[in-house]
This record gives sequence, structure tokens and C-alpha cells, in this order.
Amino acid sequence: MLGDFVFISDFDGTITKKDFYWHIIDMYLEKEGNDKYKKWQRGEMKDIDFLSYIFKNIGQDEEQIYKDIIKMKIDPYLKDFIDFIHSKNGDFIVLSAGTRYYIDILFEHLSLQDITVYSNKAVYKDKGIHFDIDPTDKFYSERYGIDKKKVVKYLKSKYNKTFYAGDSMPDYEPSLLCDERFATNKLISIFKEKGVNFHSFNSFKDIEYILKKRELKDEI
Repeated sequence: MLGDFVFISDFDGTITKKDFYWHIIDMYLEKEGNDKYKKWQRGEMKDIDFLSYIFKNIGQDEEQIYKDIIKMKIDPYLKDFIDFIHSKNGDFIVLSAGTRYYIDILFEHLSLQDITVYSNKAVYKDKGIHFDIDPTDKFYSERYGIDKKKVVKYLKSKYNKTFYAGDSMPDYEPSLLCDERFATNKLISIFKEKGVNFHSFNSFKDIEYILKKRELKDEI
């Protein structure tokens, strides 16, 4: 039996105010991190290779990395929004091309429990965070580690309706598979350029407001 609906959200720059890689670059890798960022933006590095370089070169012990992770700021309305989704018989799922390593730590620190997360596996070693990616995984992507489109296709087979929230280009194609899209930051201009229907938002509170208006028309 199909579930009622699922709300899928990107993590970095959507749930958080700042991408984790910028969090690390600004603290520890200002010159080389910005150089790698420019190469990545020019298309000279794959997304997974750029992130791998930043994460594995943090140069701090595990305790310090933990302290750095829990400093990350998230949308303060996230928990209320998740509760709202659950109250309407929906599921809330995080889909990230970053890594569960920092997502799980931050969610646990904030007492955000029982949230399903699809993301790349990673481990701490040699003073950094190292990806542990299985090329045989059904959601594998050579470019991103995890293929968001494959995950969304899978979730569409489990739910009657799908919603997606994201902030950048890696969210563009997977979001097109969903019934409705919500965009912040760079994804807004991408959708406008491509002529895609979407709702812009600054906070999950904005999305809840839109869905509540829809609810009055029995359309969620």
C-alpha cells in the first residue's frame, strides 16, 4: 500500500544555513579550499572529488570535528515543520550528496530523532572525514556518490505524492520528478531560467504556510 505523501529535503544550504564544506573551508582551508572550489565550479573536478578533498583535509581530531559540526546553524523551524508533516500522515526524508557523518551527529545533538536520511557513508580517520562509498549500491552515482534521482524514483514508487525542497543544481533534476518543488538560494534562479513551476522559501515555516493553504482545498 502506498504511503500518503513524502516531503524530501536536501540538507546543506536547505536545512542548514551554510554548506558544511564552506563551514570547513572558512575555518581550516581558506586558500586551498577556495582554489579547489573554483576548479570545481569550472567543471574541473567532480562534486564527490571536491567534497572528498575538503572533508579529508580538515586536519583536526575527532572531538574537534564533532564540536565544529554541532556549531552548524539549521532552520529553527525544522522540528515544527517535521511535526506538521507527520500530523498530516506524511513522511519527512533527508536526501543529501554530502555525508551522513555530520548529518547524524547534528541531528542527534539537536534531538531530532527518527528522520530517514539518504546520503553518502563516511568515517573519521587520519584527522579528516573520508567517504566510504560502495560502487555497487543501487543508488550509486560516479559524480555525487549518491544519485538523488535514483532515490527519488524509488520513493515515488512508495508514496502517492512527493514534495521536494532544495537549494542548488544537484537538486534540479531530482526535483523535476516530484509533484511539487520548493526552492531557496541558487535553485530559485535555476528554476526561473528553466521555466519550472516552483515555490520559493526562506524557512520551512514558509513551506508549511503554503501547504496549509493547500490543505484548506484538500489538495495536500
